[in-house]
Amino acid sequence: MPRPRTKGKVCKLPEVDLFGPLVSNPNKREILILTIEEYESIRIIDLLGKSQESCAEDMGIARTTLQRIYYSAKQKIADAITSGKLLKIHGGNYQLCNKDNTCCGCKHCPKHKQNR
Repeated sequence: MPRPRTKGKVCKLPEVDLFGPLVSNPNKREILILTIEEYESIRIIDLLGKSQESCAEDMGIARTTLQRIYYSAKQKIADAITSGKLLKIHGGNYQLCNKDNTCCGCKHCPKHKQNR
C-alpha cells in the first residue's frame, strides 16, 4: 500500500487563476493545470527568492518532494508559454494557511502580517 501524500502548506490562493495568450477564441486552446502546490513553489522560490530547502520547510514537505513539484511547475509554464496553451491554477493536495503562526513556517505570510 502506498504511503499517504503529505499536504503542502500554502499561504494563500492566487488572485488570478487563468493565464494564456490573447486570442479571439480561448475555448479552442489546450488547458494545462498548474496545481496550487506548484503555484506556491514558484511563488516562494522565484518570486520571494528563497532556496528550495527553505521553501520545502515553509510548505512542510520533503525537499525531494518540493523539487518534483517545482520542476513540474516549471515544465508546465514553459509548455504554456512556448506552445500558446492556457494555464489554469487549480486543485492539488494542499492545506491552506489558517492565519496563525502554527499553520506554516513562513512567518512572512501576507496573512500573518495582517494579524500583527
